[in-house]
Amino acid sequence: MTRKAPAPRAAQETVTFDPNEPARMKSFGGADSDRWNAHLMGKLVDAIPGASGNQRTGITQAVAAGQLAVKPTDAVEAMITSQMIAANTTSLDCYRRGWVPEQTFEARTRYLALADKAARTVALLAEALDRHRGRGQQQIVVRHVTVNADQAVVADRVLTGRASAGGGDEI
Repeated sequence: MTRKAPAPRAAQETVTFDPNEPARMKSFGGADSDRWNAHLMGKLVDAIPGASGNQRTGITQAVAAGQLAVKPTDAVEAMITSQMIAANTTSLDCYRRGWVPEQTFEARTRYLALADKAARTVALLAEALDRHRGRGQQQIVVRHVTVNADQAVVADRVLTGRASAGGGDEI
């Protein structure tokens, strides 16, 4: 039985941040595992256009600052915020491409349609993040209880003191 050699590990990147903005790996990926947090940030940086070559450090710093600004508290929030950042970048890039002056009408309308789809994705992800954080739309139910000598009203049922086949009159 032969074993495959393990895949070579990617070179470790070091990114310097402003010392006034302290960061921990959990602040990026929301998990207790630095391995997960680094994996998520690496994937996010790779998803951003221009993240290779000499611009990679600047893009990595910008993406990391964006992720820190949203403050994910767990891995689910970190995944949602990463997707928000990638979708927002995609949307803005498609808008930019759509307004290139030499663009044909067909290409322009396609880029602008893709930009709108990506922008709607950002909005959906923001709603999902709000729901996850418990800030989604809440329903408030007000119930009144009134007790009289021969009947009690609880929510939308009326129970009277006289016996009937159904155990009381219901409204």
